[in-house]
Amino acid sequence: MKAMILAAGLGVRLRPLTDRTPKPLLPIAGRPLLVWNLLLLQRHGITDVLINLHHLGDQIVQAIGDGTRFGLRVAYSHEPELQGTGGGIRQAAPFLKDGPFLVLNGDTLSACDLTGLIAAHRAGKALATLALREDPEATRWGPVTVDAGSRILQINGKPPLQAGNRVPVQTAVGRPYMFAGIHVMEPAVLDAIPPGPGSIIDVYHALIGKGLVLRGWRMSGYWSDIGTRERYEQAERDAAEGRLAIS
Repeated sequence: MKAMILAAGLGVRLRPLTDRTPKPLLPIAGRPLLVWNLLLLQRHGITDVLINLHHLGDQIVQAIGDGTRFGLRVAYSHEPELQGTGGGIRQAAPFLKDGPFLVLNGDTLSACDLTGLIAAHRAGKALATLALREDPEATRWGPVTVDAGSRILQINGKPPLQAGNRVPVQTAVGRPYMFAGIHVMEPAVLDAIPPGPGSIIDVYHALIGKGLVLRGWRMSGYWSDIGTRERYEQAERDAAEGRLAIS
């Protein structure tokens, strides 16, 4: 299976740290955030990786190269104009279209069991399978609602679209989940992404509204979104306390 790391963002909330260094190269325990993600992929048997680039992308190419020293084959997708998560994935279609593929946000630090996620996707026969995590702030970030069979009914708190809606109305099961920024999808999702910049969440929302099946998979283990200075500093403390073991 191939993978894509979304690494094109500007890192605005981390300025001034990201004025001269792209967020994926910020060090955590002496290792760039992007390298943590590459090693996670490698440890789960994923060796073909695409990284999308925009802000200070040349620095990322220089730091990672072709991926050989990480046991990987790394390619790049350059975005002169930011495409967002949906547009970035769509632009990478020539690399990804051969079969199911994994996508992860480049600003997350995680010990996610990618092998388990991939196995759940293959068993669930869904267009996409999203790694979900229980979080006390799920409502703040946008909760994901699933039914008893792990089918996603709502994503980021948005109700399914009404037009042509074939999704049964059901009550949320269990505690609120949030999307962890790690997902596996079928190539058919690429055809559903409209041209131009956009969010993959909006695409998922539209697919749910059409009655198509997306599933959630509950992850465990360490996870952090390195989106703000406070969370970056927390990740540094986590590293110092030995909580960053990558499975």
